[in-house]
Amino acid sequence: MGGVGQRIEEAIELIEMELRHAVAYVNDAVIPQVRRESINAMRIAADTLHNLADRFEKQAYQAGGPQGNQPSANAAQSNPARERRS
Repeated sequence: MGGVGQRIEEAIELIEMELRHAVAYVNDAVIPQVRRESINAMRIAADTLHNLADRFEKQAYQAGGPQGNQPSANAAQSNPARERRS
């Protein structure tokens, strides 16, 4: 019976070691990559939403909307959030 108990303990140690390696891999490789891709996706979404808002604003102006709605020619230059990030 001592052999079976020892083999179980060895199996548990191997499982724990593999689990530590898996956790280290996720922490060192997966999480940083997910963060980079998430940041990039958020920037793309922000640019897309900004462009959509510009189109809505332009359409409202062309349709004879309120006089104060004319898009500024230099709106993109005066808005630091509009700068393209890489």
